[in-house]
Amino acid sequence: MKNILLLGEPLALLVAEEIGDLEDINTFYKTTAGAELNVAVGLTRLGFNTQYVTNLGDDPFGKSIYNFIKKEHIGLKYINILENKKTGIILKAKTNVGDPKVYYYRTNSAATKLDISNIENIDFENICLLHITGIPLAISNSFRNAIFYAIEKAKKHNITITFDPNIRLSMWKDMDDLKDTILKVARLSDYFMPGLNECKTLISETNINNIKEKFLSTGIKRIIIKDGSLGSYYIDKNQTIFEPSFIVKKVVDTVGAGDGFAVGIISSILENIDLHSMLIRANAIGAIQVTSKSDNEDLPSRNELSNFISKNERKKL
Repeated sequence: MKNILLLGEPLALLVAEEIGDLEDINTFYKTTAGAELNVAVGLTRLGFNTQYVTNLGDDPFGKSIYNFIKKEHIGLKYINILENKKTGIILKAKTNVGDPKVYYYRTNSAATKLDISNIENIDFENICLLHITGIPLAISNSFRNAIFYAIEKAKKHNITITFDPNIRLSMWKDMDDLKDTILKVARLSDYFMPGLNECKTLISETNINNIKEKFLSTGIKRIIIKDGSLGSYYIDKNQTIFEPSFIVKKVVDTVGAGDGFAVGIISSILENIDLHSMLIRANAIGAIQVTSKSDNEDLPSRNELSNFISKNERKKL
């Protein structure tokens, strides 16, 4: 089986054990996060081979993340440990209502030094799909250049490209640069997976028909839109398909839901699953994610996913 290739920045995640302002919290538990890494974890749990491209700092957090990646059976071949560099960190509050506050400490992290040289030794003959997000495009110019180089190599090898814009406004210095860069990568990709709010950011639209018209007119081939708790859409020039989301009794944390959704889309593409079933699977993993306080610990196995889909109701819209 060929590998799914993912490029990103893994982060040490410190989650507050108590509800309250982070400055008042004394106890945190440590885990691992990062959008692309979450996707890699989800895909390996469904039985796919993955290779993850990143730089880690030569520090305790970097070593902890490396051990986590190894434990999850994600490929280590393209992971570099950089001396005298630090691994990025996230501080995450605990809350009973709504999404928790999150603070990033990633400036000049080891991952910001990732560049084209990290891509040059990758065996693209053994890659079946390239998954990227908008986060590395904003981390540093060198990482952005590496992303475009990986896209170029993938296209030369006829490799499917999936793209989740994963827009973090705080990471972008200029809105025009954000829009131009994200839309450029979307046009180069085979599947573009924005959330509805990201469509508003990119093209000032939330109406599905208008989104379809605008995105397709720019040369984007296929659009898969996440509409939060309502469901998701698949769009191409010939069709628009909608599938409602699963009913979730208690939302714990929506962070990581989009990554779970991407796991469902990517796995379905590689298995040639029909479009309706693809959206149902993606919605299911997204629903599982919002009931978990972790970004990746509760991503399902195949049996767990199958049981969830068969035992849980979907919304009737």
